[in-house]
Amino acid sequence: MEFKDIKYLAAFIIPFLVFLGLYYSGIYSFAAFIFAFVIIPLVEPFFLSSEQNLNPEAKVSKRSSFFFDFLLILNLPLIAAALFILGQKINSGSLSNLEIIGYVLSFGTFLGACGINVAHELGHKENKFYKLLSVALLLPSFYTHFIIEHNRGHHKNVGTPKDPASAKKGDLIYSFWVRSIIGSYINAWKLEHQRIRSKKFGFIYNAMIWFTIMQIIYALSLNYFIGTKGLLIFLLIAIISVIFLESINYIEHYGLRRQLLESGRYERVMPKHSWNSNHYFGRIVLYELTRHSDHHYLANKKYQILDHHDDSPQLPFGYPAAMIISLIPPLWFKFIHPHLD
Repeated sequence: MEFKDIKYLAAFIIPFLVFLGLYYSGIYSFAAFIFAFVIIPLVEPFFLSSEQNLNPEAKVSKRSSFFFDFLLILNLPLIAAALFILGQKINSGSLSNLEIIGYVLSFGTFLGACGINVAHELGHKENKFYKLLSVALLLPSFYTHFIIEHNRGHHKNVGTPKDPASAKKGDLIYSFWVRSIIGSYINAWKLEHQRIRSKKFGFIYNAMIWFTIMQIIYALSLNYFIGTKGLLIFLLIAIISVIFLESINYIEHYGLRRQLLESGRYERVMPKHSWNSNHYFGRIVLYELTRHSDHHYLANKKYQILDHHDDSPQLPFGYPAAMIISLIPPLWFKFIHPHLD
């Protein structure tokens, strides 16, 4: 670890603002959401984006440093504590409608950036403890199947018609959300069925069954401790976090397709099959997720050593700004299609 690695502490600005919102309430309940989707898109163009990659010696050092893993692990207790405090506030009955909207948007952003996104990073590790943490981080979003479909489905089929999470040129983000959410869930069941069938395991070993049971227990627990209204608020938060994820999926591979070879197989996944962004703030806040081209090229590569590739398509803006622009399809097409062509 080097001193400049403390830059990744900036990823905790969103959690900090969530707790700030819980403490002060009122308009502060929107703080994390405003930071992610107003402040970052506005200030990011003024930060220099860097195409610089680490030298081999630095990669070896950073690859083995526990500091980077610790930052990921720290998100779980932060999310658990924030959700607990929010539950207490809901039970008090003191929340106004404006505060509920603010908390839904901010917590949805929080779970998307520090829950699902961090679970994505941990889920690629071989360590079983990290995979367990990944599932725990996905649970509040009711998206535990993601670890199955993303690792065994999306990475294999990205950029092909087989992948519901790869947007085609001209796809509207709104129809993409529906297709990706439903298709990914169905694929997770298929993949898990194929796994236990190939290994001749009984149905009891089907992870999707256990994930479903976990999510039902979580929902029933919420209903018991914070009531039906609290459960609905937590479900809305989960929906926002999933939309956060699927919006990123939309921009990460929009319009990029792998060629079908004469052998009947698709060409290997290369850096050119994912949109890359070197915009500084988005890279740090999302644990280098925006260097997505290298992640798909080498899926088990840790976030702190991901590289820029000259042959990967470059977004003209950072991921947070791209997510906002994509919500206005004509504007998104106007910006992205010239770069795609």
